[in-house]
Amino acid sequence: MPSYHSLGQIPPKRHTQFRKPDGGLYHEEVFGTEGFSGLYSILYHHDPPTEVTRIVKLADEELGQWNLSEHRHHHIRTKNVEEGKDPIESRNMLLFNNDVSISVCRPRESMRHFFRNGEADELYFIHEGKGELQSIFGTLPFNQGDYLVIPRGTTYRLQLGEASCRFLLIESPSAIETPKRYRNEYGQLLEQSPFYERDIKRPSSLETFMETGDFEVRVKIGRSLMAYHFNHHPFDVVGWDGYLYPWALNIADFEPITGRIHQPPPVHQTFEAQGFMVLSFVPRKLDYHPQAVPVPYYHSNIDSDEMLYYVSSQFMSRKGIELGSITLHRRGIHHGPQPGVVESSLGKEKTEEYAIMVEAYKPLNLTKMAERYDDPSYPFSWLEGVR
Repeated sequence: MPSYHSLGQIPPKRHTQFRKPDGGLYHEEVFGTEGFSGLYSILYHHDPPTEVTRIVKLADEELGQWNLSEHRHHHIRTKNVEEGKDPIESRNMLLFNNDVSISVCRPRESMRHFFRNGEADELYFIHEGKGELQSIFGTLPFNQGDYLVIPRGTTYRLQLGEASCRFLLIESPSAIETPKRYRNEYGQLLEQSPFYERDIKRPSSLETFMETGDFEVRVKIGRSLMAYHFNHHPFDVVGWDGYLYPWALNIADFEPITGRIHQPPPVHQTFEAQGFMVLSFVPRKLDYHPQAVPVPYYHSNIDSDEMLYYVSSQFMSRKGIELGSITLHRRGIHHGPQPGVVESSLGKEKTEEYAIMVEAYKPLNLTKMAERYDDPSYPFSWLEGVR
């Protein structure tokens, strides 16, 4: 997990008087998980964060499940998903279960409102575009290839630096964390971890906003979207410190683990949460045993559903994909290299692929949005002459 971080002004001791220049008290907030037993940060607000002036229910989240009769593999082509407004309004949920929801977004506008996910950690993958995550913790710039981890309960907005962006979004009701097997008992990333604390980007600057007026914070809770109105700017924090805050890691900083023979998918693991893990496939040296077969072997995913998001059209074991393609390989059904791929991989020394996998331990449901972009011929792409 990210280490201790601090920005702005904080008092010498927590839970003690911390006064403004005019003599009034700043308002302390403990922002934490697992009651008071998990990770936390302590923030100091100019105004009480409880001063809500109006509450409006905006909408219920419509999942629109696709009730497909046959159990099969899927290829969902998201390259041409329509652009939407901001990163919240442009979300298109494709897959979900009780542990994880997966959406794609093609926003063309910065967020006019503030947003807080009250029930899930969020993991954005910035496929295309750049901008800033502005939050109660300060400003965190993001660029193409960044994973952006936002703890639940964080009030934020995304300001886009380009006219058109493309994001993959993963939501989890449990914490999205670095894998435990990459951390020592003190939480520090191990020497054998594929990334290190130096690779993690944290909020870099904190600006305290003292504006008054009508400020709308949209809160997602219980599959509903609520609007909470405040008469002061929500980014009124003068300082904070702790271990819980948004952070970023670029996929290009993930150092791949390779071997003489084919390494199984867990070596690509980047994040874990209850019920799923997230893996990064990156450019790497291929297997160097003289008789190595570099592509994956056939397998049937006995205990999991496997979703793969393709950052480009290059992937050594898969034909017929394109930028933004998503394949879903269902549990209990074999999948693996397509015709001709094994032979063509022999002797290759490296791959330039980028892709993101979500390995879900419970079945993933598809939405009607996924149905719209589904290629029904995909289950037959392992036949000779079929792409």
